[in-house]
Amino acid sequence: MKITVQSIGLTPHAPLEEYLDKKLNKLETFYDKIIECEVFLKVENSSEKENKTAEIRLHVPGDDIVVKKTSASFEESLDQCYDTAKKLLIKKKEMA
Repeated sequence: MKITVQSIGLTPHAPLEEYLDKKLNKLETFYDKIIECEVFLKVENSSEKENKTAEIRLHVPGDDIVVKKTSASFEESLDQCYDTAKKLLIKKKEMA
């Protein structure tokens, strides 16, 4: 699976990229037909602490799975996206 990361308004540090790769590669264990995974990281312009948004777009045969979450850290946002994407992939696999 090819993983592409786009960060808007920030430069992701190496530990975040490693975390992202390790976490997202696990998604293939739930559904092995993922073609590509696009990740968008963005800091929202707000005064709130929960302003770090992660969006994951999984290209799978049929239609794409898009998950977007905002929280206090990118890791937390990615964890929430991962959990939701995992449920959607398991559901997709069961329907196939």
